[in-house]
Amino acid sequence: MAETDSTLVQIVEGALLAAGRPLTLAQLGELFEEHERPAPADIREALAAAGERCADRGYELREVASGFRFQVRQSLAPWVARLWQERPQKYSRALLETLSLIAYRQPITRGEIEEIRGVAVSSNIIKTLHEREWIRVVGHRDVPGRPAMYATTRQFLDYFNLKNLDQLPALAEIRDLETLNAELGFNDPLEAAVIDAGLLDTPAATEVEPVADAAASHEPPPDPEQIH
Repeated sequence: MAETDSTLVQIVEGALLAAGRPLTLAQLGELFEEHERPAPADIREALAAAGERCADRGYELREVASGFRFQVRQSLAPWVARLWQERPQKYSRALLETLSLIAYRQPITRGEIEEIRGVAVSSNIIKTLHEREWIRVVGHRDVPGRPAMYATTRQFLDYFNLKNLDQLPALAEIRDLETLNAELGFNDPLEAAVIDAGLLDTPAATEVEPVADAAASHEPPPDPEQIH
């Protein structure tokens, strides 16, 4: 990079720290007046330089579905998590099964989830997933009753450090739900929140569902032939 581009690296670093959320290349470009705006390639080069500076630090630069962000390294989660005294309850198996089915079979209806799981899906599960902004309605199946079809969101990808759905572990590599939960980082919601948080963020409180069967947007879009 040119010598003057060190300022660009500092601007990128400062913006990512101040934003408290992922920023895209376009959003970083909008920080500049039109006559001084760097090319996307220059911003990417600045991001790469910023990432290299994190090599020996307790945080790293990661690209997720919504853009780039600084976050605490996963290996440090056991210590950093102690900043928060209350540990949220873990998600129920029913919720994890439901979210996993949506992630891998989307778009999918509640009835299809129930058919696969063999039990009814609690309304609390769907409500919790909506409140977490991990799922959204992408259309309605063209069958009697026109049931809603669910898919995961960009927030789901961001939370689990994924750039896209292709980064989900392959089903062929997953033998059971417990393995899937570990792959997706479900074993400890607080730890996942700490990993995902920006340097200025604190993890959001985890929703607690009843003991009973309690259970914005990702791309690519669902099959248009299935949505009406």
